Amino acid sequence: MTMLAMIKIDSFANPGFLWLLLLLLPLIAWYVLRYKRYNPSLRIYSTKPFKGLGKGFRVWSRHILFVIRVLVLILLIIILARPQSRDVWNDVSVKGIDIIMDVDVSSSMLARDFKPNRLEAAKDVAIQFVNDRPNDRMGLVIFAGEAFTQCPLTADHAALINLIKDVRTGVLEDGTAIGEGLATAVNRLKDSKAKSKVIILLTDGVNNSGSVDPLTAAEIAKTFGIRVYTIGVGTYGEAPYPVQTPFGIQYQPMKVEIDEGLLQQIAQITGGEYFRATSNSKLEDIYKQIDKLEKTKIKVKEMSKKTDEYLWFGVLALILIVLEAVLRYTYYKNIP
Repeated sequence: MTMLAMIKIDSFANPGFLWLLLLLLPLIAWYVLRYKRYNPSLRIYSTKPFKGLGKGFRVWSRHILFVIRVLVLILLIIILARPQSRDVWNDVSVKGIDIIMDVDVSSSMLARDFKPNRLEAAKDVAIQFVNDRPNDRMGLVIFAGEAFTQCPLTADHAALINLIKDVRTGVLEDGTAIGEGLATAVNRLKDSKAKSKVIILLTDGVNNSGSVDPLTAAEIAKTFGIRVYTIGVGTYGEAPYPVQTPFGIQYQPMKVEIDEGLLQQIAQITGGEYFRATSNSKLEDIYKQIDKLEKTKIKVKEMSKKTDEYLWFGVLALILIVLEAVLRYTYYKNIP
């Protein structure tokens, strides 16, 4: 029976035949009653030599022939019911979302109201965000006084993460060109065929550079069906900012200025939302909220293939039939 235990049965093609198993109950009852009434006799001169002897193993073991026949009937009924296994696989179609992360890399992003600073905190949560969205194409734009595409839209998240790790201040002209950063991100998404197009714009300052008005860039984003989520990064009040001195860079407390009104307008125009991050944990929570708002839509189509599994039942039934015949005409052969 070990081979049967290895067979996977998920369903029966003709399950109605399994009701025939109930007919075995009256057959077993008939056999038991017949055995009780059956008293074979043999004429001998005296029974004295057989006094005190009970029925031996050979007498009791004769029932094995009936057990084998019942097992054969059970197997034949199962074969008639056509046991089947089912192989299932899923055809997954993904309605992807294209996302550009638009990150401010001006020198003020080195302020230490976040640990270790604003930029490193933004990079950490961006990497986690990428890891949590394996089905989306994502890219990265950085901006300060000008904007640059660090990574175009890609499905290669490992490469994107490496480029996020390489982001640092000082590679672009200093300043905060929010309009330039947004326009560059829009340019990367405008030809996308994705069902949903999103920009996550993160900055810690006030627009003071660039030739593109941020609200004009927001209107262009709206035209192309792009949603913009804006994040203002910085605590309330003062924060330790890096300042160049004759003795090198030193950190001095300076007032935190974020143009929240502008960021709110950009989000409102494009159908996104504005968030204010005042700590590492708050920034993490914001990315988690955006992750929930922009969930990838996955359509799963289940397909299956059924395979008949009656072969081994037939093989075992044949083995039992041969075994019953051999035992009947050898070990349990009746004396005429």
